[in-house]
Amino acid sequence: MRQVLNQAANAAVKAKGTIFAIVYRRLVPRLGHAQAIGAIAHRLCRLIWKILHEGIRYEERGPAVSEDAKKVRARKMIRELRVSAITSNCLRLHRAAPHDRERFSTLVDPRSSVNGLF
Repeated sequence: MRQVLNQAANAAVKAKGTIFAIVYRRLVPRLGHAQAIGAIAHRLCRLIWKILHEGIRYEERGPAVSEDAKKVRARKMIRELRVSAITSNCLRLHRAAPHDRERFSTLVDPRSSVNGLF
């Protein structure tokens, strides 16, 4: 059974635009080829189980879904960077000498809830 799943996993990762190919490319640097194929085979096994026992329909999640996920992740990272930059500016303002606080106070975002701390 394992050999069949590994063959199916190898075929799945060679097909362009499949979620299995995307996951394989993400896993192979960390795990190496053999373990990454084992992980894909495990995913296939779980997928087959769900299809057979729970009667769900399989819908391929290819690069289009991945592109949307990348956009969402990029927006989240940008938001986190803005918050960390605001926090960093607030800490600089707090550590600054009294005569420098006027200069640094323009860096702090007035919409931030962190501003009320200083």
